[in-house]
Amino acid sequence: MTESSPSTNQLDETTNLAGKGLGVASLTGLSRVAGLARDIVVSYFLGAGPIADAFFVAFKIPNFFRRLFAEGAFQQAFIPLLSDYRENYTQSELQEFVRTVAGNFAFVLLGLSFVGVLLAQQLIDLFTLRAWVGEPRYEVAIDLLRVMFPYLGLISLTAFAGSILNSYQRFAITAGAPLILSVCIIIGAVWAAMLAGEVAYAMALGVLTAGFLQLLVHLPTLMRLNLLQLPRLSFAHEGVRRMLRLIVPGVYAASAGQINILVGTILCAQLTVGTVSWFYYADRLIQLPMALLAIALQTILLPNLARLHRMNDREQFNATIDWGVRIGVLLGLPASVALYYLAKPILATIFLRGSFEITDVEMTAIALQAFSIGLVPMVLTRVFGPGYFAREDMHTPFVYATVGVGVNIGVSLSLFWWLGLLGIAYATTIAAFVHCYLLTTGLIRNGHYQPSRSLWRFVIASVGGCVVMVVALAYLNLDFMQWVESSEWRRVGRMVLMVIGGVAVYAGIALICGIRPRHVIHRV
Repeated sequence: MTESSPSTNQLDETTNLAGKGLGVASLTGLSRVAGLARDIVVSYFLGAGPIADAFFVAFKIPNFFRRLFAEGAFQQAFIPLLSDYRENYTQSELQEFVRTVAGNFAFVLLGLSFVGVLLAQQLIDLFTLRAWVGEPRYEVAIDLLRVMFPYLGLISLTAFAGSILNSYQRFAITAGAPLILSVCIIIGAVWAAMLAGEVAYAMALGVLTAGFLQLLVHLPTLMRLNLLQLPRLSFAHEGVRRMLRLIVPGVYAASAGQINILVGTILCAQLTVGTVSWFYYADRLIQLPMALLAIALQTILLPNLARLHRMNDREQFNATIDWGVRIGVLLGLPASVALYYLAKPILATIFLRGSFEITDVEMTAIALQAFSIGLVPMVLTRVFGPGYFAREDMHTPFVYATVGVGVNIGVSLSLFWWLGLLGIAYATTIAAFVHCYLLTTGLIRNGHYQPSRSLWRFVIASVGGCVVMVVALAYLNLDFMQWVESSEWRRVGRMVLMVIGGVAVYAGIALICGIRPRHVIHRV
């Protein structure tokens, strides 16, 4: 270890988090719009029927493990340690750390992918509680999972490469890479439909192809950073041992939201055909603002909070978390209100065509409205979580995540036989509130975060803006059957008008309440 870090590892200028966040949100938003286009294609060909259920369950399994390990615990443990190596170690020691982590991670992922393909039937049994045995969708789900499970290894290595780039403030490639997945799935679906083939299997091959391409686009930038090294397998490396101590509790802590969605999917599989698909489509829509806001905030907050913690700059650490909370409330609350109020019109505009019917719109809207109530705490969870992970504190969020997951399971089991899909969705929302409350009070109690006075101005402006926005939307809205009976172009035109009108009214009220563009800028 050297007494001072190499100059290449120093940040000579402060970073404008608002600017970085806008860039990440823009690219992530583009990827999510492509994802929405992908879901439109899937809904057109598969609707919410048994094959759609099979595809969504098979697709969710590798993605669940990816978010659990690669984008959850692994990133939260790896990024603070990478920040430490950048600031306090030589370049050669940094390279050795990165190549050793890469070798160990690739070795584990290769074994996990092999086991996943081998035990595809058992995984489908686990994720559906054997409720599909004897149905056609059961065998289809098993076959699709065998094709898609290796995607876990590829996309996890992509997340590893993206973590390195994010630590160097190179957010663009990682934020835009998911666009590749949507394009590959769309090409697969259209290609199979043109050749009268099996659309679901073609989409599964598209997923696997996307995994290779997403990893590939990260490699040139890693090479320019001199961090594309031959992987090395060694679990005795000091940095690896530190990571392992952080990862185990971090698995739960970083991925509670995904565990809750998984629990919901498993319970949906016990209900009528189509419930899994309705749950999936609702989750996909709620993930759009989550990606634009929550994931963008988490992406830029974690490496910068880790740097501030290393510098022992408590004032900026607190101010940075507070900035994230202000942005989360200012943008998250209107998205939550709009999704709740316009659930059916949005779904009718996006999905009502092909195999996706009116009943599917109505059932998906039930889950979407329940999810939308919990959007703000879901966003703030992504803000407060880095406040722990940046300090290498995995134990505390592990405890809080365990409580949140326990609440979700308890409420889900209590409500899903009674309220069906609605009960499952509400359980996810209730768990998000509990999890967010625990993370917030934990940071405040331990002196790592103190809400600023300006936060309350943002809250008041956001609430006032939402009230006026709903009045404006009510004036512009149509009866649901008018949405159904309208042509597609009329639906799209009306929805664009409502979105523009709602945004304009909300922004106007925010300005009247004293919120200015300079108030969303934060430099560290």
